[in-house]
Amino acid sequence: MTSPPTTGALARRLRLRDAVVIGLGSMIGAGVFAAFAPAASAAGSGLLLGLVVAGCIAFCNATSSAQLAAQYPTSGGAYVSGRERLGPWAGFAAGWGFVIGKTASSAAMAITFAAYVAPEPWQKPVAIAAVVALTVVNTLGVTRTVWLTRVLVVVSLVALTVVVVVGLTHTGPSTAVPGSEVSPLGVLQAAGFLFFAFAGYARIATLGEEVLDPARTIPRAVTTALAVTLVVYALVAVATLHAIGPGGAAASAAPLRSVVATAGQAWPDVVVQVGAAAASLGALLAMVAGIGRTSLAMARNRDLPGWFAAVHPRTSVPARAEVALGVVVCVLVAVTDLRGAIGFSSFGVLLYYFVANVAAWTQERRDRRYPRLLSVAGALGCVVLVAALPVSSIVGGVVVTVVGLGYRWARLTLGRRRQG
Repeated sequence: MTSPPTTGALARRLRLRDAVVIGLGSMIGAGVFAAFAPAASAAGSGLLLGLVVAGCIAFCNATSSAQLAAQYPTSGGAYVSGRERLGPWAGFAAGWGFVIGKTASSAAMAITFAAYVAPEPWQKPVAIAAVVALTVVNTLGVTRTVWLTRVLVVVSLVALTVVVVVGLTHTGPSTAVPGSEVSPLGVLQAAGFLFFAFAGYARIATLGEEVLDPARTIPRAVTTALAVTLVVYALVAVATLHAIGPGGAAASAAPLRSVVATAGQAWPDVVVQVGAAAASLGALLAMVAGIGRTSLAMARNRDLPGWFAAVHPRTSVPARAEVALGVVVCVLVAVTDLRGAIGFSSFGVLLYYFVANVAAWTQERRDRRYPRLLSVAGALGCVVLVAALPVSSIVGGVVVTVVGLGYRWARLTLGRRRQG
């Protein structure tokens, strides 16, 4: 029998298949059920090209994240590696962008889930109930999180399989609707929308302190989860274009439901609704786990209040950080609808991966698993996608980042005055 973990330490319990499941649960989220509409609107018949661009940038970011996590197998992901390799300010920027952005995304996922399963008057109470339930699951231990994530991933994949089969065997009148004209900017904007449907592999890195044999397991888990997701998304994109065309996908608020509607039967639509709800819960569950670990790492360095650094002695999870996160997400769900107002979250994710790529570029040869060129390509890809974001998203992201950096400066200044 293993001895209980020491205070502040997390227990290594996750094997390769568990880490892959966490990655799949993070990536095969609600985004795939909605991302194809704005992507098709931007790229038209260049949708598949946008998917390729997004997949290439995601692969570059994933390799950087994987080799950093192998060298720094502790909670926090790019916050820790950025801090170690580039300095505390760069690490803080990555961690702050991740925590704030993904907290807003968590609220959006909860609201999205409720929109699929509850009538309008009940959506916010149902969303809050979902946040509470998944927060409880996370506090029970990482093995419970993996078990529930596995169930939700299976349900999501079944739904996407139905979409692919129906889409490849049926066509609807929407295929005659012309899509937008293909342009380089449109393809890049589509890649931006689709990239965020991929951006869940960082969750594996943030759990680095709980993975067995991390130097070997994390790189394999990241690349495996990303490869599976890319294949799934490519099949869904081909099926969508075949069934309803780029114009039909752009015009639909729920393009995958439009795809299964071409079958002329009710049951495929029910399956897609269930799958979208499960995907929303899977993404929310993984985000709560990832944010909790990043908050733990930041609290250890006093970049967040030290109270969040506590680890439960029995379940070996950052219970305080996860409960506090659950409370904040519930408040956000209750007071606002963030589905259309989380552009700064996209900015924060790209900032996180930009720091990861630059940090990976500085690694010594003995710690590198992939060519340095991939880190350069990943960093440039993040910059390009930020430039392609709407102006409001860029402004929101800059404001949130400046607020965070200002908070750290004020904390450090106050600390020096107290010491003086």
